[in-house]
Amino acid sequence: MQDGFNEALAAQVAAFFIERSGGEIPVLKLVKLVYLSDRESMSKTGYPITNDQFVSMPHGPVNSLTLNFIDGHCQSSNWSALISDRANHMVGLSKTITRDDLDELSDFDITILEDVWKKFGKMDRWEIRDWTHEHCPEWEDPKGSCIPIPHERVLKYLGLQHATDLASETESERHIDITFSQLKV
Repeated sequence: MQDGFNEALAAQVAAFFIERSGGEIPVLKLVKLVYLSDRESMSKTGYPITNDQFVSMPHGPVNSLTLNFIDGHCQSSNWSALISDRANHMVGLSKTITRDDLDELSDFDITILEDVWKKFGKMDRWEIRDWTHEHCPEWEDPKGSCIPIPHERVLKYLGLQHATDLASETESERHIDITFSQLKV
């Protein structure tokens, strides 16, 4: 796993959007909502919510580790406690959730998720995909492959001053997080 990535937090972000969509959501729409949430957080704070690795894929920008969990390539009890297995290009909740189930998310994170849902929740998967192609200049067509999108590039396109410094701080915080997570108490 990537340093600083928290699959429990990513699962809770996904669960938030699945719950808002009535308990089931197309995978393509979900991955766009998760990406746009990180992007919106970066716009407001300089930092993403999930600390995931961004990549350009044919259908637009994606959080790669979150997609691996959605696709079942990675397993975690944190993930399976909230999210059901993918079937027919859809993913759902494995249980009814409350705010208490989203304890990894701060109130500020929830506000970002609510704002993203208000803006994009009514779009279908193809509309939101097309929106990211047109409005996320950090995405580049990978011609059927996958290309990393550095956080610094996202920050620059968002117009944040000191994008390089912010990206370096994010990387440093990831290393601190991983160091503390490896300490035995």
